[in-house]
Amino acid sequence: MLKLQLPTDPLWVKNVVESNIEELLTDHAYCEQKAATNAITLIVQNPNLSDVVQEMIALAQEEMEHFKRVHDILLQRGFKLGKERKDNYVNELRKFIIIGGGREAQLIDRLLFSAMIEARSCERFKVLSENINDTALSEFYYELMVSEATHYAMFIRLAKKHAVEIDVDKRWKEFLDFEAQVIQNYGKGETIHG
Repeated sequence: MLKLQLPTDPLWVKNVVESNIEELLTDHAYCEQKAATNAITLIVQNPNLSDVVQEMIALAQEEMEHFKRVHDILLQRGFKLGKERKDNYVNELRKFIIIGGGREAQLIDRLLFSAMIEARSCERFKVLSENINDTALSEFYYELMVSEATHYAMFIRLAKKHAVEIDVDKRWKEFLDFEAQVIQNYGKGETIHG
C-alpha cells in the first residue's frame, strides 16, 4: 500500500533500537510534536480550504495525544524527554518540495511531503511492532502503525482532491524515487527515521 522502495531491515530493531529505548522514545515524541506543528502550518498556509483546515485540526489533536502517550511511556520507564533532536531524514525530504511554482504546486508538494513522512513512519512502526522484544511497545507501535497509515491515506486523498493542473500520481512517484535515495543513508540510528 505504501509503495516505499526500500524496506527497513528488521535487524535495525535488534541491533540499534533495543540498546537505547530512551533515545528512540525521545525522538519519537518529538516526531509526534513536529507532525502536529506540520498540521498547524498547513492550516496557516491554507485558511481558505475548509476541508484541509478541518482535517488538520483533527490531525494536530491526534498527534499531540500521541506525543503525550510517548511522553507518558518515557516517564513510566524512569526517563525524561530530553532535548529535541534534528530529523535529518525529514530535512532532506524537505529539499524536494517545490518552492514557488504557485499555490497549487506548493500545497500538493506539502501534502505529498507529509504523506511520505507518514508512510515511512508507518513502515518503521510496523517493523518495531513485529520485532521489538517488549510486548507493551510492540502493541503500542502496532496501534500507531494503523494510525500513520490513515494519515498517509488522508494526505494523498487531499492532494488528489485539490490538484487541478498537477498529476498527483506522477509527483508521488517522484517523491518515492527521491525518498528511496534519501533512506539509503538511514536505518543505523535509534531514531524513528534514523
